[in-house]
Amino acid sequence: MASSNHFTNSIIAFKHHSMIPFVPNSHVSISAPLRRQPKKLMIINSQQNHPLPKLFQIDEYKPMKAKQINKALDEAVPLRHPAVLHEAMRYSMIPGGKYFLSILCNASCELVGGSESVAMSLACAIEMLSVMGMIQDDLPCLDNDDFRRGKPSNHKVFGEATTLLACQALFCLAIEQIAMIKAKNVSPDRILRAIVEITSAFGSQGLAAGQIMDMTSEGKEVSLSELDFIHRHKAGKSVEASIVIGVIIGGGNEEEIGRMRNFGKCVGMAYQLWNDIVDVIGSPDTREKTGRDMLRDKATYPKFLGIDGSKKQAKELIAEAKQELAYFDPTRAAPLDHLINFIVSFDNIN
Repeated sequence: MASSNHFTNSIIAFKHHSMIPFVPNSHVSISAPLRRQPKKLMIINSQQNHPLPKLFQIDEYKPMKAKQINKALDEAVPLRHPAVLHEAMRYSMIPGGKYFLSILCNASCELVGGSESVAMSLACAIEMLSVMGMIQDDLPCLDNDDFRRGKPSNHKVFGEATTLLACQALFCLAIEQIAMIKAKNVSPDRILRAIVEITSAFGSQGLAAGQIMDMTSEGKEVSLSELDFIHRHKAGKSVEASIVIGVIIGGGNEEEIGRMRNFGKCVGMAYQLWNDIVDVIGSPDTREKTGRDMLRDKATYPKFLGIDGSKKQAKELIAEAKQELAYFDPTRAAPLDHLINFIVSFDNIN
């Protein structure tokens, strides 16, 4: 019983630690930092601070992992009765985009020694939740987008009612994917902790909070601290949680979880900054129109910092994230090192 109480207390502390306060109507200088100053890293031993391997083939790794995730999702969401519900669940997911969050989750699990089968279960769960968020975001009551990934949005094909039910089903199935993990080295405590992490990231302390603030701020003057809140919750929290649950289920210790939480926060904010930039300037790879945020009069980082300032901030965040990887085995850290380079490039459009 003492052990159970200790775990419950640790979950409460963990949730409070990860929350980012929001002060309504706060106003800060445009030059205010988007993140806390990085702490000095304590190098555990000199070998762990070696440069990461340069021979790692990210161009082979990404499509290989995407193919594996696609196969696992196909098996996890079979076409069954009622057919229209399962067709809607699969439509926006199989085949999906580049599976960026799922691959981050997979790589984070393997970083600390998690098995490939466990990592794949987590990757599927993250993709289900990520797709749920995207197809909700496209609904007429939110961003009202008719296209996603170069094809009609989910609600344009199946109707809003079926899309909403598909979102509900995907959320439940994602939690089931995590809860049903069976591996000798994955304890029930770790599974519970991962579920708390991920539900928080997509609930009122995460995506839902960011989404409603984003929606209510359209056409209004928004301070940089308010924009920071929106993006940390709407996109940042889901990226952070994808990485952290991989480390939790993979068997990471508290120091490793803490380091990868900071890694995830930096990566999440860099990801959003770069997407804001791409919405303005476009990319050779984009399949949706640019300028959607401007048309809706949304608050974005380029509005506050300019394009060059936003690029600089994103690259600084990636540099800080890379500092955390110096603690880990360089061979296992190589996929994450190369994956986050992909954020500050033109190849990260969903």
